[in-house]
Amino acid sequence: MDETSRVSDQEALLFHAQGKPGKIEITPTKPLITQRDLSLAYSPGVAVPCLAIAEDPERAYDFTAKGNLVAVISNGSAVLGLGNLGAVASKPVMEGKAVLFKRFADVDGIDLEVDSQDVDEIVNCVRFLGASFGGINLEDIKAPECFIIEQRLREEMSIPVFHDDQHGTAIIAMAGLINALDLTGRDLKSIRMVVNGAGAAGIACAELVKAMGVPHENVVLCDSRGVIYQDREDGMNQWKSAHAVATESRVLADAMKGADVFFGLSMKGALTPEMVADMADKPIIFAMANPDPEITPEEVAAVRDDAIMATGRSDYPNQVNNVLGFPYIFRGALDVRATTINDDMKIAAAEALAALAREDVPDEVAAAYPGERQHYGPDYIIPAPFDPRLISDIPPAVAQAAMDSGVARRPIFDLEGYRNQLRARLDPIAGPLQGIFDRVRAEPRRVVFAEGEEERVIRAAVAFGQAGYGLPILVGKSDVIHGVMDSLGLGQPPGIEIVDPATSERGEAYTDFLYRRLQRRGVLQRDCRRMVSVFRTVFAACMVAQNDAHAMIAGLTRSYTEVYEDIRSVLDPKPGYRP
Repeated sequence: MDETSRVSDQEALLFHAQGKPGKIEITPTKPLITQRDLSLAYSPGVAVPCLAIAEDPERAYDFTAKGNLVAVISNGSAVLGLGNLGAVASKPVMEGKAVLFKRFADVDGIDLEVDSQDVDEIVNCVRFLGASFGGINLEDIKAPECFIIEQRLREEMSIPVFHDDQHGTAIIAMAGLINALDLTGRDLKSIRMVVNGAGAAGIACAELVKAMGVPHENVVLCDSRGVIYQDREDGMNQWKSAHAVATESRVLADAMKGADVFFGLSMKGALTPEMVADMADKPIIFAMANPDPEITPEEVAAVRDDAIMATGRSDYPNQVNNVLGFPYIFRGALDVRATTINDDMKIAAAEALAALAREDVPDEVAAAYPGERQHYGPDYIIPAPFDPRLISDIPPAVAQAAMDSGVARRPIFDLEGYRNQLRARLDPIAGPLQGIFDRVRAEPRRVVFAEGEEERVIRAAVAFGQAGYGLPILVGKSDVIHGVMDSLGLGQPPGIEIVDPATSERGEAYTDFLYRRLQRRGVLQRDCRRMVSVFRTVFAACMVAQNDAHAMIAGLTRSYTEVYEDIRSVLDPKPGYRP
């Protein structure tokens, strides 16, 4: 395990006890400094919104925090992998969930620990308290009670109810599966899949992959007693029965023969190297048991060199981490006041996550994860949790799906404006900068990047083009630049121009221009020709001088003085300005 991830019991206890105990507090959003403030915040002023809400309950979204408030609810019957610890012992986890809601999506979460193991009592408790919240996140409730509780609450409440242990895991795993299939040249309708573990997460995964197109008969669900096949009676319930298939396989080892995909949501050691060896070519193995996976990447690598793996751990590539899902799913659902979180919204979230992993990885992510820079490929099929684009990519996809499926009560008509608002939620300078960005997009420019063969320059140019700021022009050898792009997993992004000074059709014109400027300094024409064809900063400056580009960027690989002297040989400073 990565040493930075290792913590002692004493460290964990101290972290939760130091300062104010716990991890959350309530902070007011209105000033409370003067007597007038007090009169507005409480009596008598507070009576006015009360009357308005009594007349129209929907006004609660306008005058209270309801629209941004999610209840994180557990009875402690399945806390992490620790079992039934009881309601109060689950509180540190529920507080942690509330912190993640706030940190990643600016959603306010309040933890409610229900001290009951009775389904009816839990349902009634949540239902009666539901008027306070914009959404309900169920957590760490054991199966099969979790299925019953979620289903009943979804039927009886008109706000989103989401059991993250089920659907969060399924959505993130599905995002990874989409990309693993892309990398191995498969499609959902043709794969054979084994899901090991028939608890909350396992059944949710089976349901979601079928909703996305995998045929029912192509998914074999297994539990601790073996394959769930038609007419099996031992250890069955209605949720398992829904996934029973006609098969001769009776144990996991039988089901794994020739399988394309394995989803593990069970226990350490459930999958053996021998089973992996029996899988189809280019197997996809998601061993998601925590804290120890069904099989480790090292064990898989010992028998297969063509496998794509994901686990639930942060010290291996492709972590299936629910924090990639629930904050952003609720953000999108709350912002359109969705009445539920349906399959369309889950699929939209999975597809948006998969698409994000295929994009270039920004510098913020590279800084958060030291080591080799990540890019789309077998070791990077799921976005990193600290990718700043998650907040602006996932909620709009969820919101759009809610609107398309008819469960949104407050549609969003300007999705681009919504994305900008989402960025500003977590970045205080995003709002002011957005006005500048919009003006730049309104008048896109041709910008030449002089050191066009450098990895960081290529990434910047791609980001510049994808943001819609203008046309990036890379100066360098085409084969070198394309080779770097391929090594970064960028492919051949559209909207980028590559210019090689040694072969450019404009080289002669630039040479003549430069010679006219420098001949009185004793510079020969052949010297100018060499400067244009060899010195990329000179070539880029000539592009600006001859109106082939509006601006240039240089200075990554050479000193300021060297770059400035090259540019000064081509361009003069603007009168009245000092460089």
